Amino acid sequence: MTSTSCGTQPHEPGRAGSPSTLLLRSVTTVTITITITMLSFSLTLLRHGETQYNKDKLLQGQGIDTPLSEVGKRQAEAAGHYLQDLRFTNVFASNLQRAIQTAEIILRNNVQSSNVEIVLDPLLRERGFGVAEGRPKEDLKNMANAAGQACRDFTPPGGETLKEVKTRFQKFLKSMFQRMIDDHCQAGQLACPSTCPAPSVSPQPMVAGLADDGVADLPIHALVVSHGAYIRVAVRHLVDELHCSLPAGLKMNHIYSACPNTGICRFIITLDIGENGPQPSVVHCVFINRRDHLATLKDSD
Repeated sequence: MTSTSCGTQPHEPGRAGSPSTLLLRSVTTVTITITITMLSFSLTLLRHGETQYNKDKLLQGQGIDTPLSEVGKRQAEAAGHYLQDLRFTNVFASNLQRAIQTAEIILRNNVQSSNVEIVLDPLLRERGFGVAEGRPKEDLKNMANAAGQACRDFTPPGGETLKEVKTRFQKFLKSMFQRMIDDHCQAGQLACPSTCPAPSVSPQPMVAGLADDGVADLPIHALVVSHGAYIRVAVRHLVDELHCSLPAGLKMNHIYSACPNTGICRFIITLDIGENGPQPSVVHCVFINRRDHLATLKDSD
């Protein structure tokens, strides 16, 4: 009689005096691990809406935590409507109330992102202006003139230097990059399609003015709500030190100009994921200080 067991072939009786022969089938299991080494996402930097201090041209810095004015709320509403079809996967904001209110209003107008957590980060606070906080901007200019310095580069007593603000932004970027990896790369695989396109480093044409300009094919979008002086330092760091590519036709004086209330800057960042943590390999600028959404508002400056 011949019997069959799983994983064996039937055996035949051997010749007299010889043992039966058992044939075994070897099964090899191969495990393939896919390691994601790159992640691309859009970064939208947005300045908070107007406060009464902005309207009165008074410095707020970090020490004066004022809410949005009625105009500022309308500006935030307009920004929210403008961005309503762009699904933000991650949202970060300064922990000063003018930035928090702006982020909340934007998400309230964005059905796709309304349930996204707003991560409040003190690293996104405005530049500290020391003794000049609460005083007219003209006073800061006078202090700078007396010191023989340009107002933009001058540090009032007790204030933050531009280098210190840049260091804060670098720390924020490092923290944000790691969070993006933690949120969107799981067990070596992207939570989104692994075909996320890396941005081109060649100059791109100026974009059309749509909310998803330059990022329609990206599934991962970060919104960062911060402050005017801080955003100016952030943009300079991205352009000058991370060698951000720029759209054709964008003038340098526009890149380094002041960001208006609820002005929007957008970048595409590609991270290399290595043993030393995520590092930006390619940064591309889509636009700087866009304010199209304010065109229909009165008193928007």
